[in-house]
Amino acid sequence: MRLGIFGGSFDPVHLGHLLLAEACREQASLDRVLFVPTNTQPHKLRHQPAPNAARVEMLQLAIQGNSAFAVETLELDRGGVSYTVETLSELKLRDPANELFFLMGADSLADFPNWREPRRICELATLLVVQRAGQPSPEYSVLAPFLTSEQIAAWQAQQIELPPIAISSTDIRNRVAGGRSIRYRTPRAVEMLIADRKLYAK
Repeated sequence: MRLGIFGGSFDPVHLGHLLLAEACREQASLDRVLFVPTNTQPHKLRHQPAPNAARVEMLQLAIQGNSAFAVETLELDRGGVSYTVETLSELKLRDPANELFFLMGADSLADFPNWREPRRICELATLLVVQRAGQPSPEYSVLAPFLTSEQIAAWQAQQIELPPIAISSTDIRNRVAGGRSIRYRTPRAVEMLIADRKLYAK
């Protein structure tokens, strides 16, 4: 199975997340995409996300009806700071026959050498880098310490093209806190859950 791994806080999940996952599924011919909500991101140690159960429920509501999408809670179950290398190692150990693809934005690629065990990540999974329309091209040279030039060229050839969509979780949280509408920024079921649970409200 060609398995896409999409990590993030998903706090909350929004239409940009879903569009990115679907673009990767289609363009890279993935059999399935796993949405992996982080427990604590290394670069967001001060951020207090919505409760884990609420983030998982929002994801499940957002992807319902799409058999190619699933929610994987292993990082929440593991607890502590979430590291991609540990997640990929666990998924590979679970089913060694699966071919893993890690979904990431161009901004994440720029910082990739600073991640924990980047060389091991490259051994475990192919990085599917997303190029958002109107944004600078991803700089694949950062992978030179970990891959051959042929491997880098092969990964670059699989780059995912994404249409522009100016939606972010931060903006949604701010809009909710300010009493503004989030309609059409996140699936309706997620919007209703946020309102019912009073998530992100001040």
